[in-house]
Amino acid sequence: MPELPDVEIFKQYLESTALNKEIEKVEVPGRELLENVSASAVKKALRGGYFSSARRHGKYLFIQAGKGRWLVLHFGMTGFLKYFKRDDSRPGHPRLLIHFTNGFQLALDNQRKFGKITLSEDPASFIEERELGPDALQVDPAYFRKKFGTSRARLKPALMNQKYLAGIGNVYSDEILFQAGLHPWTTSRDLGERDMKNLLVQTGRVLEQAIESRADPGRMPASFIIPHRHGDGQCPGCGGALRKERIGGRTAFYCPQCQRKK
Repeated sequence: MPELPDVEIFKQYLESTALNKEIEKVEVPGRELLENVSASAVKKALRGGYFSSARRHGKYLFIQAGKGRWLVLHFGMTGFLKYFKRDDSRPGHPRLLIHFTNGFQLALDNQRKFGKITLSEDPASFIEERELGPDALQVDPAYFRKKFGTSRARLKPALMNQKYLAGIGNVYSDEILFQAGLHPWTTSRDLGERDMKNLLVQTGRVLEQAIESRADPGRMPASFIIPHRHGDGQCPGCGGALRKERIGGRTAFYCPQCQRKK
């Protein structure tokens, strides 16, 4: 599932391809992804205008299409953007197609249809209405200590709780905990001050490194667990077998030797 680093890369991709180009036509083949908006409203809001800027909060991408008009995209489990010209380059599962007057198109592809397409007048209001926590790359340390220091939740589901922090999912929660040397079953409020500080530091470091690596497991540092996050994976630290468990309804990979439970 696309997480914060993936969506940041999608944002950078859109900024380098699709900004400031007049929109000629809009198609919405994936109407099941529409949330609180009609296909005709999306077409009316976008057609004849252009995308002037983009911003990201957690896993959401906001694309400005005029004053008080933002296209909001959530990529679900399989979503991505593709900017292309030739029809034979069109991705296989387009749910939204933006046609520009220069002959290019921008597609939101989403094979499994778990994404969302909607409109918003203001990203800040949207974030507040969804009760999203701060973006995981812009967390105030005092907020982080307060939120996690009083939580009874296990660390993995706590990191994935979008009301605590926006942007972290199943994959990067495992990596953050591995880099911090913390067991995913540990309760948040059981962390000492040093562990709490290290968890915040590793959250930022892992997400920044993932963005630099273009969210590609093959380009991740050798010290990362992500390339080994499979059934017979081995810990890049001690070489032992990784353990796979269900925690909070999600699959967790961790090293029982390097991540001791507190």
